[in-house]
Amino acid sequence: MSVLQPHDGTTEGSFYLAAELGTTAWGLLPNAASRPVLTVESGTVVCLDTTSHEGILPDQGRDPVKFFAEAGIHERDVLRDAVELAASAEPFDAETRGPHVVTGPVAVRGARPGDVLEVEVLRLRRRTDYGVISNRHGRGALPGEYPVPAPGHEDGLPVPAVSLVAHVAPDGRGRLPVGDGRDVRFPLAPFLGIMGVAPATDAPVHSVPPGAHGGNLDIRLLGEGARLFLPVQVAGALFYAGDPHFSQGDGEVALTAFEAPLRATLRLTLHSDASTRRLASRLAGPYAETADHYLVTGLDEDLDEAVRKATRSALAYLSERCSLPGAVALAYLSAAVDLRISQVVDRVKGVHVCLPKTDLHPLLTGAAPAAEPQTGEAPSTELTR
Repeated sequence: MSVLQPHDGTTEGSFYLAAELGTTAWGLLPNAASRPVLTVESGTVVCLDTTSHEGILPDQGRDPVKFFAEAGIHERDVLRDAVELAASAEPFDAETRGPHVVTGPVAVRGARPGDVLEVEVLRLRRRTDYGVISNRHGRGALPGEYPVPAPGHEDGLPVPAVSLVAHVAPDGRGRLPVGDGRDVRFPLAPFLGIMGVAPATDAPVHSVPPGAHGGNLDIRLLGEGARLFLPVQVAGALFYAGDPHFSQGDGEVALTAFEAPLRATLRLTLHSDASTRRLASRLAGPYAETADHYLVTGLDEDLDEAVRKATRSALAYLSERCSLPGAVALAYLSAAVDLRISQVVDRVKGVHVCLPKTDLHPLLTGAAPAAEPQTGEAPSTELTR
């Protein structure tokens, strides 16, 4: 494939945001004091580029051209936005900032706290045919065991990060070189690890831990066709996206998954009806919908507590949307529903509950999970500009 540089190729929707210095933030998420780079009406389709943090970080040399050259990738195939950000004066302090680059924020006119912003993922296009999977800084699911020190490593010194460059094979599958001439092949399923709204604080917001604002949820099911619902925290919502993945396994145990840049086409729709506001208040966090499931989340630094929160959210959803008594809902969850670990590496662990639509459609009461847009106009369906 050809590399999808900023402003190159076709874009979709009413607006396009390249991942440039004026439209991105590195390591910190937008907060209540942030100024939007774009303001849109509810129902607008926005196309935005996202930049992967892999290859630009200081422990990788903060020079993506040199970093990727070591994996045989030519300078012309390295994204300009990655090169410009790495070479900029943008500060990076691993003690106070996360690694992620986010594009935005985008304000949605009329959004107010208590409303819900629906983010519909219409299309995700790969911007490169390579990316990186990293295990670094003693993090991941096995801190202290991986990364394994290289022979001759001196005790007491930090173990260098292990960053493996993976590729997209001609058949469209992921290809991870083993190092002995063989490859591990696996399916791709692109998604945005970070989609969120600004939290109601003026303090800096670290990009790593997810929360009620969404952010670094790392739910791999949020690919094309998914809809994420985010409780609005501040006026305008101030939506942003980043942390693009070509694929990820539930858990993301190494620390990162197949991190690689995407061009995302998203529809942003505001909901302010009483039913949706009440559901969002009961769940107190992000929820989502795919072709097959309704998803609710549980987030906590303790994985056991994240499981408890996810289960309570599922009970609240089943009560609100299906009028199920608690004891019946809990029995149903235990008999038929999967609780999946989104990730265990983002300080705040994530669990998502997958509620099957086929089971619940006959029981739905009241408003559907996605109410009509509150603008008085039909959402834009324009996809090509």
